[in-house]
Amino acid sequence: MSAYPSAFSGAPGPAPVDGRPIVDLRSDTVTRPTPAMREAIARAEVGDDVFGDDPTVIALQQRIAALLGKEAALFMPSGTQSNLCAMLAHCQRGDEVILGQMAHTYRYEGGGAAVLGGIQPQPLTQKPDGTMSVAEIEAAIKPDDCHFARTRLIALENTWNGQVLPPAYVDEVAALARRRGLALHLDGARFFNAVVASGRAASELAAPFDSVSVCFSKGLGAPIGSALVGSREFIAKAHRLRKQVGGGLRQVGLLAAAALHALDHHVERLADDHRRARRLAEGLAALPGFTVTASPTNIVFATVEGGRVPALLEHLKSRGVLATGLIGLRFVTHLDIDDAGIERAIDACREFAAR
Repeated sequence: MSAYPSAFSGAPGPAPVDGRPIVDLRSDTVTRPTPAMREAIARAEVGDDVFGDDPTVIALQQRIAALLGKEAALFMPSGTQSNLCAMLAHCQRGDEVILGQMAHTYRYEGGGAAVLGGIQPQPLTQKPDGTMSVAEIEAAIKPDDCHFARTRLIALENTWNGQVLPPAYVDEVAALARRRGLALHLDGARFFNAVVASGRAASELAAPFDSVSVCFSKGLGAPIGSALVGSREFIAKAHRLRKQVGGGLRQVGLLAAAALHALDHHVERLADDHRRARRLAEGLAALPGFTVTASPTNIVFATVEGGRVPALLEHLKSRGVLATGLIGLRFVTHLDIDDAGIERAIDACREFAAR
């Protein structure tokens, strides 16, 4: 039996005996469509996207491309597929992508680029803020020699573990990529968290990159979907690749409508998630035996003295609070978590610490 479910603390258990709802802090992927989003889905005008005639998908693709300052965009079922098509579009078999040792594209996407594209990953150690040494990136670029894979792409991630990449760092990596003739891709699964936390425009954060993948189903709260943005030529290539990996879509305007609603109503409110994460971090840091790593966005990591994370997860679950322990004790705030839920999580951890 796979250890994957237990690593994520299992599926939600029954509601607590006091009848209060589950406080699900496992991930911002667990969000449910709001009533207003469900109405937008129900009203969506649809067509067959394989024929290119779904008007809501077209509107979403035009909207997200313009928002990020790129020429074109392609709706994708998932961020993993979006990143995969990006890497396949940038690279040929035998090419190489430089990325972080703990990057989602390297560690959590099933090795898809290697399996399906013959693309070699060159992982580098990341610092606590998610950056890689620019000197190490340059040193990892292979010479044009038959002994080596051909370095073609650098991939960054923003946010990473809730941390926002420093703009000066991104600019430095982009300058290196241009100087060495490499493409630069951004896994922006939580891109809009970075936008809100940094106070910078989406187009400004996207500008240094040749391609950007953005997710609608995490902090923005849509039920499914991501978008890949870039030049028209790049997106045309990615469109063919999406078909090859099974991503041809039909009346997907229903889902595009949810993403459009999220862009209209759920971006600025990410500041509430960030505020609640700060409150959670402060509350946990005040508890004996807890060491907390906060972020400027919506993710809080903690360690518990004595390695008692499994016991804590079980205790939290018994109190109607869910978290994960796969990569350390992690709490993620999102639009389904309110202030009362944060206080319940702190109280449950306080009760555990007191024992």
